[in-house]
Amino acid sequence: MLCACLATGSLEAQNSMQFFRPYDETGLHIFETTKVDTIPFKKLHVQIGGSFEQTFQTLRDVNTAQTLLLPAYKGNVNSLIPLTNGFNLAMANLNIDAQLSDGIRVNLTVYLSSRHHEDTWVKGGYIQFDKLLFLHSSVVDNIMKSVTIKIGQFDIDYGDQHFRRTDGGSTLYNPFVENYIMDEFATEIGAEFYYHTKSGLFGMVGISNGELDPTVVAPVKTDSTTGQVNHYDPAYHFKLGYDKQLTPDFRFRFTGSYYTDQSANNNTLFGGDRTGSHYFYVMENQNVANGTTISNENDYSPFSGRFNPGFTEQVNTVMINTFLKCKGIEFFGTYENAQGRAITETNMRKAVQYAADLIYRFPANKENFWIGARYNTVTSAVAGFAQDITINREVASVGWFLTKNIMLKVEYVHQEYKDYPGDNILNGGKFYGTLFEAAIGF
Repeated sequence: MLCACLATGSLEAQNSMQFFRPYDETGLHIFETTKVDTIPFKKLHVQIGGSFEQTFQTLRDVNTAQTLLLPAYKGNVNSLIPLTNGFNLAMANLNIDAQLSDGIRVNLTVYLSSRHHEDTWVKGGYIQFDKLLFLHSSVVDNIMKSVTIKIGQFDIDYGDQHFRRTDGGSTLYNPFVENYIMDEFATEIGAEFYYHTKSGLFGMVGISNGELDPTVVAPVKTDSTTGQVNHYDPAYHFKLGYDKQLTPDFRFRFTGSYYTDQSANNNTLFGGDRTGSHYFYVMENQNVANGTTISNENDYSPFSGRFNPGFTEQVNTVMINTFLKCKGIEFFGTYENAQGRAITETNMRKAVQYAADLIYRFPANKENFWIGARYNTVTSAVAGFAQDITINREVASVGWFLTKNIMLKVEYVHQEYKDYPGDNILNGGKFYGTLFEAAIGF
């Protein structure tokens, strides 16, 4: 495909794509694409890009869990895998974008290498309409000056954190190595409709199938709450926000998001990442790993260090985000309140997450170096546990964009698990250490 594009001369630079977020440093601080139309359409063209990362890990972990022997496994299933310093699996994404027409763009992202799946997997693809000139209607053209329509399978626009997270090999947007403890990210089939105003106010309404892995097989499981056979309702999500460059030196953004799915085959809003955590094997057990059948996964537990509340049947969740940037100082804050349950549960459980990032980018007018700190905490009710658990994470990082396409960063992380039962592997658990990461994006 790359050779064909080069031969036809249709491989273009990233700045030739309309209403687009670049994969390099220039994509920093871009959330939803705006209605600013600065690139004239010339012809159909295709852009091939890639995102690659390699991490060197020096993490260590400990716990105080009781020895636990289970008939299905050999040895203590609460002992931790001994860790050493070394390279993690390199991750890579293939980015394919095409400008089909004036104001119409399509994207396809492919996971070439990731911890969660050792095979090549398509993340998803979508078409985005910022103009509908083919309708030949001046009324529609005027409406589309404020409207964006997105259709396909994509990471749904719930909250703002998914714009700053690491996604497999794509890590240039993230000043840290890993994402949040409770990582809200899922690719679902659906559509989103945005309305932008020149004042900075914007709104979005979205509908999706509520599933990472869609199915047309009729449901057979019985919902423990209703006593009826499960049914697959559509999921809805909404966002209302304000985003404005108030002065040349100060930008303010504030958004509120809501996601709801009342009945699902297997909702994965908090477990839909098909690439996996970038903290390898922390708080994991080798005996369980040995007794686990692995099909297309690189390891038996690809989400080390994260927490999934298990809201697979029903979920209602809200996220509020604040983003402030004053010259080189940057603050990004998150409050999240989620409620949900699995199909075998009769009562809703609650999970609350807070996070705060403070970044200083320098020198002035270039900002290719940074130092940063993050605090992230989750408190949640867990099915079968007598009391809520809490997970706290503190992170510090330094980084450098050598060029707009090449980044180096170093992170120190310390994470603690509190109030887990004595017979759980995470009882008294913590992990800590340093990670070194190099990344490329274009």
